[in-house]
Amino acid sequence: MNTTDKEKNKQIISWALYDWANSAYAVTIMAGFFPLYFKQYWASSLTAEESTYQLGLANSIASLAIVLLAPVLGSIADQAGAKKRFLFLFTFLGVMMCAGLYLVSQGSWQWAVAIYVTATIGFSGGVSFSDSLLVHVAPADKLDRVSALGYALGYIGGGSIFALSVWMAQSPSTFGLADASSAIRLSFLFVALWWAVFSLPVLLFVKEPPSPGNRQAGLSAVIAGFSQLARTFSKIRQFKVVCIFLLAYWLYIDGVDTIIRMAVDYGLALNLDSSALITALLLTQFIGFPSAILFGRLGEKVGPKAGIQIAIVVYMIAIVWAYKIDSSWEFYALAALIGLVQGGVQSLSRSLYARLIPSRYSAEFFGFYNMLGKFAAVLGPILIGWVVVATDNHRLGMLSIIILFAAGAILLRLVDVAEGTRVARDMNEE
Repeated sequence: MNTTDKEKNKQIISWALYDWANSAYAVTIMAGFFPLYFKQYWASSLTAEESTYQLGLANSIASLAIVLLAPVLGSIADQAGAKKRFLFLFTFLGVMMCAGLYLVSQGSWQWAVAIYVTATIGFSGGVSFSDSLLVHVAPADKLDRVSALGYALGYIGGGSIFALSVWMAQSPSTFGLADASSAIRLSFLFVALWWAVFSLPVLLFVKEPPSPGNRQAGLSAVIAGFSQLARTFSKIRQFKVVCIFLLAYWLYIDGVDTIIRMAVDYGLALNLDSSALITALLLTQFIGFPSAILFGRLGEKVGPKAGIQIAIVVYMIAIVWAYKIDSSWEFYALAALIGLVQGGVQSLSRSLYARLIPSRYSAEFFGFYNMLGKFAAVLGPILIGWVVVATDNHRLGMLSIIILFAAGAILLRLVDVAEGTRVARDMNEE
């Protein structure tokens, strides 16, 4: 292996480690301990329906903030050559707010919501700018594999810190802690540290891609960023394939994100044992690791579009099953089923989109990608919360998500990958 190949591999691994880093927050906080601790500790004075609504609202507010910020900041980052600087700023925000959850006292659910929303904005913004670097670190013929590597490392990394946190919560005396509550609060600090340390490789070793034309700075970069955003909107007809894909993605990823964020709350509403729910989440993580790798290979064989369609069908089957479950073992089985496709639908969506966009404006276009993904998450948790409050039935709330998967699958069939790739290539050559 020559020096150039070693440098490329170093950048790929460094980029993929950011998924390893931030997945600690996604799994341990967003999917695991925050909804559990919120319902049982911070919002213990609220009814189950009220706490579900507040949790959904918190996720929606955080997502809405990214909807408004991501495309604008992405365009500015392209013009200023500042993808890594924005990546650092959002990561720093997320890390500090995650650690701040440790300080929130029992019953202070308003403070918990405020800090969680801010931390989640940091997480989502960091993801957007990390994703925008994919087209610069991965060769065109390796996009599926490199994207899958990131998600695979995310599953094993997030699962590892989550496993440690669960062990602390289930056996606090082993770690010299008074009770499970102390262990969960300490896990917020551990996640913040993990996230900070393993974000360093992408910040240190991934090269900043050159900005198109002359690099801008300060106010000039802001003005140029808004101008580029306006030009993109003026040429939107050239990006018909991108628009169709983004609309499809908006719908089906809503179901994925909503299941991730609301699964523990759903299990608690069905009176399933909380330790069983946490164990099921761990199962999803460790099944997701090899499955993400395999889906990367599948994307190379049958194409990322076909791979996503397979995953969507599996999700729809899982939702129907979730409507009927009554026992912890069924929740385990569902977690395993979802683990088989969760990493695949995420990684192949990212690599398919990377094929459809001009690499020179990747931060702006991935800003749109994350904007629509997070805007979908504005609707999903609110939809569940509204259905639960209206019907007093958590099962119907979860079942309502199947509509979004079905609509997303229908639109995805209309995406012409060859045409989208051609348009992206032509724009890069302008």
